Amino acid sequence: MTSNIYNEVLLDHNLHPLHLHELPCATCSNDGLNPTCGDSLTLHLNIEDGIIKDGSFTGVGCAISQASTDIMLDLIIGRSPEEAKHLGRLFGKMIGGEITEDELEELEEAGALQNISKMPARVKCATLGWKTLEKMLEENT
Repeated sequence: MTSNIYNEVLLDHNLHPLHLHELPCATCSNDGLNPTCGDSLTLHLNIEDGIIKDGSFTGVGCAISQASTDIMLDLIIGRSPEEAKHLGRLFGKMIGGEITEDELEELEEAGALQNISKMPARVKCATLGWKTLEKMLEENT
């Protein structure tokens, strides 16, 4: 991936987020806040029969937090909560600079955020949606 943190994938998900909307059919929702910068979101999931059928988010934040959350939802919709937790752990490893190439491939487009690990001030932005997901899945599965 490019060394520029504002790469094409991140910019596309920020400018054209697929999942930035309300989700009336949500079976669970959880709020996330990055008090450092004020990014705030509410994550909404529809989990049925052990599968994340749909997901969305609402809120405001920087390009990194918005794009990261949108990318995360692309990755987890259609998967089980356990698979989503696994991907969340991999994302955390990636942001911590400790991921293998095989693990990075599992993250698909989320791998575009790998270089955030080199900017400690932006790590909380990139992980906001993921930490919100982790908390929600712990409370609801």
